[in-house]
Amino acid sequence: MKKKHLKLALDDLQSQFAFQEDVVQALQDAVAAQQRELLLFRRQLELLKQRQDEQGSQLDERPGDTGPELPPHY
Repeated sequence: MKKKHLKLALDDLQSQFAFQEDVVQALQDAVAAQQRELLLFRRQLELLKQRQDEQGSQLDERPGDTGPELPPHY
């Protein structure tokens, strides 16, 4: 009887371990996907910042430009 109980306990532990391995793998996959996404977002932010800086430089280079014209009713 004791051997049967030990066998059941061992089977239960093996099952729990297999489940935990699956969970750890799923978490690792999720973290890796988030890391890739974060790198993509960072690159997009860098490109947007670069574009904004370029547009700002172009505006600064326009001689006599006072900014956007206001409509006549202002």
